Amino acid sequence: MSETPMSLTYTSYLAIDELLGLQRPRSDPEEHDETLFIVIHQVYELWFKLILHEVGKLNDDLSAGRTFRGIETLKRIRMVLKILVAQLDVLETMSPMSFRSFRDRLEAASGFQSVQFRALEFALGHKREAMLRHHAENPAALKELEGWLQARSTVDHFYDYLESQGEPVPSALRDKDVAEPTQPNEAIQDAVLRLYRTKPDVKVLLELMTDVDEGLQEWRYRHVKMVERTIGDQAGTGGSPGVAFLRKTLHQPVFPDLWAIRNRI
Repeated sequence: MSETPMSLTYTSYLAIDELLGLQRPRSDPEEHDETLFIVIHQVYELWFKLILHEVGKLNDDLSAGRTFRGIETLKRIRMVLKILVAQLDVLETMSPMSFRSFRDRLEAASGFQSVQFRALEFALGHKREAMLRHHAENPAALKELEGWLQARSTVDHFYDYLESQGEPVPSALRDKDVAEPTQPNEAIQDAVLRLYRTKPDVKVLLELMTDVDEGLQEWRYRHVKMVERTIGDQAGTGGSPGVAFLRKTLHQPVFPDLWAIRNRI
């Protein structure tokens, strides 16, 4: 007699048993706050995965000129970024002394090694080839990030969108190396300004792109302050640059043209 296959359950569909087995503190005896530290960062990686998933759809929407679908996707990304910021409030319930109690167990592990966050930066257009050095000891991660570096970014897909709205894009931008970081461009700013003034639906999309950019910058700021509050100006875990480097990442928009026109609207 054949066995009846087990029906799908909440636990099996979401792989709950595997998920809840992934929190493995390294301190012995276990320091209470290490579980908090692990859970928060694992949840961050899940959110990064979702944002990357949504950015892929956003890029398709932009290149296809789908304004309203792009708006829906941007709204979702914006809301996830708000959650990323809010999660820092939970992490900051851990005192500096609590973190210090298990920090040495992290050895060479560092947030600088987050492949997904770096991929997210590259996917949006904030590309810096020099950042690959933080993944030099992980060949698989390095290969993945090199792929993101050489792929068209959201900004490149945004140029497709502008053309779908009847706005020309300079050939220099079309022909540039996709691995180069995004640079502001006056012709793009003029095009964006015209769309702001003539197409209300496109204006909504442009404002949501600005919201997403602002949300990412807000997360960076809150993250810097959290790190500073926890370890001061010490080097980060694994010998990473720490607060001094993180401060340099502030106020670096991924969509610079959307900010450059603010005094012209």
